[in-house]
Amino acid sequence: MEKSEQIMGSEERPASGEPVSRQALNKIILQFTTPSRGKAAWQIADTLLPYLALWAAAIILIQKGFPLWMAFIPIVVAAPFLVRVFIIFHDCCHSSYFKSKWANDMMGYLTGILTFTPYTDWGKAHIRHHATAGNLDKRGIGDIWTLTVEEYIAAPKLKRITYRIFRNPFFLFGFGPSFVFLILQRFSQKGIQHKGRLSVYITNAAILSMLLLAGATIGYKTYLLIQLPVTIISATLGLWLFYVQHQYEEVYWARNEVRDSVKAALEGSSYYKLPKIAQWFSGNIGLHHIHHLNPSIPNYNLQRCHNEIQKLQHIEPLGVRKSFKSLRIHLWDEETKKLISFKAMKLIRKARRKQ
Repeated sequence: MEKSEQIMGSEERPASGEPVSRQALNKIILQFTTPSRGKAAWQIADTLLPYLALWAAAIILIQKGFPLWMAFIPIVVAAPFLVRVFIIFHDCCHSSYFKSKWANDMMGYLTGILTFTPYTDWGKAHIRHHATAGNLDKRGIGDIWTLTVEEYIAAPKLKRITYRIFRNPFFLFGFGPSFVFLILQRFSQKGIQHKGRLSVYITNAAILSMLLLAGATIGYKTYLLIQLPVTIISATLGLWLFYVQHQYEEVYWARNEVRDSVKAALEGSSYYKLPKIAQWFSGNIGLHHIHHLNPSIPNYNLQRCHNEIQKLQHIEPLGVRKSFKSLRIHLWDEETKKLISFKAMKLIRKARRKQ
């Protein structure tokens, strides 16, 4: 008997072809939600220690007068480590990294400062993203601005132009990451209560303190030559991961009254199959469908959950090559239930005019 069947038990096993309820799936995967202090500690060590060592190498190379391109090598390598730091931060926001709330909060604030992201403010908005993912009637909470074909056609010209600019890859991945992590996250998000605003103030004060300390020790120029590219490169990588996790042709969207929470998790979030090294740096976040099914699973348990639960293995993975198609699809077509390109939208609009 398969291990997944043993976990599931005969009473919970649905008949062939029957959909599996969220409750049944959560019961199957419950064992993977238990945090491991040892795994968490090891991940912190193999992430933060190399990250700090790369910073030290970049500082030495710059201050010793080596060519800037040589210093850029540890800077570029440090960027994916900062992505991994963000994954630790992300798990702490879900209170899944450690058993202790205090430990999650402490590590969440620390990693949030390193990634320029306020812990409570971002975490509360991200929880709302999970609650509304795949819901056409509740878009705009922690996701990429997405219009339906009908909404785009009915929109004023200025809004259509703005939307096209926003969805342009050069704008989205050129300007977007710097704006979000360096500017937007210096302010509290709309609707976030006092604790969220306080986390913004604490994070901003810590960033300012780091800047002043760096100015008094290694110098502002050295600090900015390292911090800015590391932050911008890692933010760009992180934004791409988030984008492709919810922006692909067969992604699930539905109106509120018919939205299925299991489909929203397993089909509204991609299984982004990355090369092993990229999967390591991204903390298994490519298994995003499992994460959305149960965000209490810490990142270091996601791959094991996928390997051992047969019910989760029918999801077709999104490969790296295919994922770049996401850059060409921008509008949700409610008729075909797919994301389509502006070119396809023009054909639809032309056909409707003839009717």
